[in-house]
Amino acid sequence: MKVKRSQRLIDMTRYLMEHPHTLIPLPFFVHRYESAKSSISEDITILKRTFSENGMGTLKTIPGAAGGSIFIPSIQYDEASGFINKMKTELNDSSRYISGGYLYMTDILSHPSVVRNVGRIIISQYVNQKIDYVMTMATGGISIAEMVASYLNVPFVVARHESKITDGSTINVNYISGSSDRINRMVLSKRSLPPKSNVLIVDDYMKGGGTISGLAALIKEFDCHLAGVSVFAEDNYNGKRAFDFDYTSLIKVNIDQKHINVSDGNYVQNIFNQ
Repeated sequence: MKVKRSQRLIDMTRYLMEHPHTLIPLPFFVHRYESAKSSISEDITILKRTFSENGMGTLKTIPGAAGGSIFIPSIQYDEASGFINKMKTELNDSSRYISGGYLYMTDILSHPSVVRNVGRIIISQYVNQKIDYVMTMATGGISIAEMVASYLNVPFVVARHESKITDGSTINVNYISGSSDRINRMVLSKRSLPPKSNVLIVDDYMKGGGTISGLAALIKEFDCHLAGVSVFAEDNYNGKRAFDFDYTSLIKVNIDQKHINVSDGNYVQNIFNQ
């Protein structure tokens, strides 16, 4: 059914945002709206400019018979830095101290708008990388990992400490907690990751890095490649991390005798100041 341009633009925006990192051929929109190719091309030009000006992401256009449009979500510096500053303000509260040197963040990370922004910030650094899967541990990082996977339009997998009967055959690794020196177990179904996949690790909070190290070891057991590591918050850990590869964090938490100080993570320095 033929529709007005205003209606087309709204529906095209919705469709592109619901299918990020996916090549949408021009004929798809032509048939969808029963419109001429020239009209759809003009619409795409409008959307491309709008996405860019509003910091929503990039709309790439690929010419040729096999071409089309690909929407790549991202976030601009001003919006990302404003969000990080807001997180620092809200978390800079000594009442959030949890025994063992941890920071209570569950209430913050339960807000969909917060998780969406965290996801956009994390995926912005991987726009030029091929990511096949997002991985996390069955803790507070699940909501962030799911949002990151949604923006990348890839599956996400969750490792656990114990397997379930519905997992079938599993692969497990033992790892040492970087903060407590305890030996823990991590399992994942053999069907979770195809070999040679590029896997991004995402988590909510990193202290000694033991969980990250365990996830990286699990990825290796599946004969997959570690594409990157991103966490929402990292502890200002004084000891040696359990791993020696690069990672990014949005905020850094320093806890001194139950006094909490939250500052910029290395994401600000590594990404924004390039």
